[in-house]
Amino acid sequence: MANISASMVKDLREKTGAGMMDCKAALGETQGDMEAAVDWLRKKGLAKAAKKAGRIAAEGLIAVKVAGTKGVLVEVNSETDFVARNDLFQGLVKMVAQVALDVGPDVDKIKAAKAGGATVEHALAEGVATIGENLTLRRAGALSVSQGAIGSYVHSSVVDGLGKIGVLVGLESPGKSDELTALGRLVAMHVAASNPQAVDPSGLDPAVVAREKDVLADKFRQQGKPDNVIAKIVESGLKTFYKEACLLEQPYIHDPAKSVAQALKEAEGKVGGPIKVTGFVRFAVGEGIERQEQ
Repeated sequence: MANISASMVKDLREKTGAGMMDCKAALGETQGDMEAAVDWLRKKGLAKAAKKAGRIAAEGLIAVKVAGTKGVLVEVNSETDFVARNDLFQGLVKMVAQVALDVGPDVDKIKAAKAGGATVEHALAEGVATIGENLTLRRAGALSVSQGAIGSYVHSSVVDGLGKIGVLVGLESPGKSDELTALGRLVAMHVAASNPQAVDPSGLDPAVVAREKDVLADKFRQQGKPDNVIAKIVESGLKTFYKEACLLEQPYIHDPAKSVAQALKEAEGKVGGPIKVTGFVRFAVGEGIERQEQ
């Protein structure tokens, strides 16, 4: 029997919205496996779909830098949120983003690249000595289009281009670049708020889709539904899941009566050409990093 702690029950409750006793029972049934417990609750009809965003725990900043049809995101972590308001730290993060724009999103290449008279890795080490906290370049991402624009947005910004959530969106189009950039910013704001998993269903991890099918089928099989009815329910349930998980099918936050795809289609006349979303990158500070208990 796994040791089920109060914090595990609390985490599961926050993930699913299920009751405390149900969460405790789910963890007991699954020997403390959090993902399996989420599925157990969903099969019982006691929880909503699990959100894929990791727990946001570590501190630091996301930097966004765009030049022409190319953009980059970097995440530099610190130990405390106080450091994120430090001018020296902010300067370091901006410098790292500029280097990433030049050499690409490979973290090792960024660290080895020169920034002024020293490497980025050396500059970060000097920052550690000066600021007195551990500073790490955790990850970087990049996006480019052959023609069109890269939309960008920074949420909870501390200064221009630095904040707690950063997003890039690629819009491929022969249309007006200024209109595309403005539209791209709106779509990037949507991505920051709605946190889609993919642009469309074809971009979803097949394992995620298979898991969703299994949860839906098992839930209604337990209710005694026949297989032919379950198949139709699963098909309908997947459409609902796609509206939650896929950018183009989500309700557009700036006009929820339309999907993002519909909003982009309507914008084509103003932009002056067809628009295709080639991809997006979304970073939130510390997602997936567990904070150590103090």
